[in-house]
Amino acid sequence: MIDTNEVKGTIKDTVGKLQDGMGGVLGDTGMQAKGKAKQFAGQAQEYYGDTLDSVRDVASDQPLLTMGIAVGVGFVLGALLARR
Repeated sequence: MIDTNEVKGTIKDTVGKLQDGMGGVLGDTGMQAKGKAKQFAGQAQEYYGDTLDSVRDVASDQPLLTMGIAVGVGFVLGALLARR
């Protein structure tokens, strides 16, 4: 299942590449910089969506492991917050 973040990230990456290319053709370094920033943001969003997909797959395939991890994280956070 594809996450919407993956699709939005791919679109943002593509738009950034086009903007970077147009900036290069026009000699506009500001447009190029914005394009590169948009590319980076798109790739990060795409990676985030892919990571969410992986977590969902593991959670559905191994629910007991997922619950164990959640309990462990909750225990650690509770212990850290109780110390304050």
